[in-house]
Amino acid sequence: MSKNKPILYSYYRSSCSYRVRIALHIKEVQYEYRAVNMLKDGGEHYKEEYGELNPMKQLPLFIDHNGEPISQSLAIIEYIDETYRQPIKLLPEDTHQRAIVRQIAEVIGSGIQPIQNLKVLRHVVKITENPEMKDEWAKFWIEEGFVALEKILERHAGTYCVGNSLTIADCFLVPQVYNATRYSVDLDKYPRIQRLNNSLCEIQAFKEAHPSQQPDVPKEIK
Repeated sequence: MSKNKPILYSYYRSSCSYRVRIALHIKEVQYEYRAVNMLKDGGEHYKEEYGELNPMKQLPLFIDHNGEPISQSLAIIEYIDETYRQPIKLLPEDTHQRAIVRQIAEVIGSGIQPIQNLKVLRHVVKITENPEMKDEWAKFWIEEGFVALEKILERHAGTYCVGNSLTIADCFLVPQVYNATRYSVDLDKYPRIQRLNNSLCEIQAFKEAHPSQQPDVPKEIK
């Protein structure tokens, strides 16, 4: 392990990894990027060496200076927020607002993204024997989730997802919108999601965390 920097095991297109990268860049944390190709040879995250670090064999994985691996993006981001307290806090001090931030993160992280992640989509293709079902499945569940998310944001959004300060909710929103565009979701149906995403994507930390800026992105995408 690097003696000077925390390590992030990441795949450029992994939305869960993307969330953590955003948080790290907001916090201005210098970190070592270790690419794990989720497509090569059936997925490098399934190799025994990686499985020793992360028994769930998922991305991302974060290892700080203490050498202890942490998986699951929400747990990682909360750890980063509590450990690297500057320049801003990603969880509000207000108890209710903090709950709303976690609510939005869970709606995306538990209610939308897992249903259309790579493992699920591969299984959909396997059981239907129809490769075209993959995109249809992903689009359907993203749109279902965005209907609910749009209503939540109607109540709580300001400049950002919750009020006028950047929070963990914003770290979750942008990667999910990135996924939505991959599956041809019409964002015009979700004006608040679209407005927030467009605004957030202009922030430098979000630009630096974008998949196109990662060292493992294929040359034809850069």
